[in-house]
Amino acid sequence: MTEELARRGRFLLAPLAGAIAAFGQAPYDLPLALFAGLVAAFWLYRRQQGGTGRAALLGWGFGFGYFLHALQWIVSPFMVDVARHGWMAPFALILLAAGMALFWGLAFAAARWLAPRRVWVLAVTWAAVELLRAYIFTGFPWAMPAQALVGVVAGQGLAWIGPYALNLWLFAIAALLVLRGPLPQRVGQAAMALSMALLLALPPQAPPAPLTDNVLRLVQPNAAQRDKWNPDRFEFYFRRQLDYTAAAPQIAGAAPDLVIWPETAIPWALDMAGSALAEIGAASDVPVVLGVQRRENMRYYNSLVVLDATGAVDQLYDKHHLVPFGEYMPMGDLMARFGIHGLAAQEGNGYSSGPGAELLDLGALGTGLPLICYEAVFAHDVNAAPERPSFLMQVTNDAWFGKAAGPKQHLAQARMRAIEQGLPMARAANTGISAMIDPWGRVTASLALNTEGFVDAPLPKPLPPTLYSRSGDLPLALLLGLLLAGLALRRRRAGNAD
Repeated sequence: MTEELARRGRFLLAPLAGAIAAFGQAPYDLPLALFAGLVAAFWLYRRQQGGTGRAALLGWGFGFGYFLHALQWIVSPFMVDVARHGWMAPFALILLAAGMALFWGLAFAAARWLAPRRVWVLAVTWAAVELLRAYIFTGFPWAMPAQALVGVVAGQGLAWIGPYALNLWLFAIAALLVLRGPLPQRVGQAAMALSMALLLALPPQAPPAPLTDNVLRLVQPNAAQRDKWNPDRFEFYFRRQLDYTAAAPQIAGAAPDLVIWPETAIPWALDMAGSALAEIGAASDVPVVLGVQRRENMRYYNSLVVLDATGAVDQLYDKHHLVPFGEYMPMGDLMARFGIHGLAAQEGNGYSSGPGAELLDLGALGTGLPLICYEAVFAHDVNAAPERPSFLMQVTNDAWFGKAAGPKQHLAQARMRAIEQGLPMARAANTGISAMIDPWGRVTASLALNTEGFVDAPLPKPLPPTLYSRSGDLPLALLLGLLLAGLALRRRRAGNAD
């Protein structure tokens, strides 16, 4: 009876430990809490007896508590049109948290199946499912453990090994700290714990970023999502962006070389926006980049255009990594019969995806890799650029994400991409946080969340290509594949021997 009570207690502790681990993510930014939660998860796994079913339940419970806390902002898009979508909000949060937790339940079950008495195997399977989570079903790597490290020394490892290998490092250290052993081992574990505390608490140790001679203007209109498409309000926000574009330089003697407006910055489709584009061109003596919807052959695209000084479209990019259930509906024809459409798309029709990553030629600034909103969540989307750009450029409409955790977590992911590539990132967000990010992931200039304005920010110089930008995720995938294959072969041989 005592052991049964203890087992049930561990199942109840797992969601609590997961919820504590989520304090590592923005807006809390407490990576030590994340690591403490991971150590607790490995301790619970080591203490939990039984087969793969019990291990899966334990991992799922930890993941459910973690994702329920970390992804609570997901209810915000459903609150924009409460009458139409509000009823979906609690289901969306619970189902998303439960679905993401399935990956972690799979990791715990696989570890128990492969090697029941070896805690370190969980570090391998957990890292593997986190890599899988970034790719399968178009991927959703939001709130990965490595995301919590973006503001501390440990996060600089992104440039060397990337986010998913950094997950493996976190899991491996957590596993080592729960192993039982003699006094020398415990002393070593204490030293390791102290080292981790420093790596997870100290900010990056790097000199100020060298700057180019170029200045970018980031425009933030702060249009509430319910007002963006309101005919009585969208003209006001358009005029606000024009005024910010035409304003005098904030830096004496340094007029901007490029102006960036956010995602879907104007309410008109590109083919209907001729006069608006001309006004934008008249407001600026330099190119303007902005997000806009466009129509072609009865299809909508979430796009980005570069306007020349006359307001003519000089270059065009179509978003290629769309948001499932937001910008398009899987099995859309079937879902439409039940009145369920993508939230972000006009008319409920959903968007079509573009051909893939492309570079924009921005003259003296070099080349920029455009990322529209969600695309900055995926390290491999940035690595898919045909050539190394001079800088990264994200336009986004984070009004969908609420007023706290969502936009701040999205900014953290933009900072991750900058570190991974050793490139600066210019980020224009409708309601914030607009920011210039240096190649070490530090914010050098920004506009606060839920404020309107613009900021003129010098563009930092890029660093040399990072190891991760050259290798991508393939080395880690091969390593994990070999480890898992070796463990499976060992288990099979052990079974044959029995």
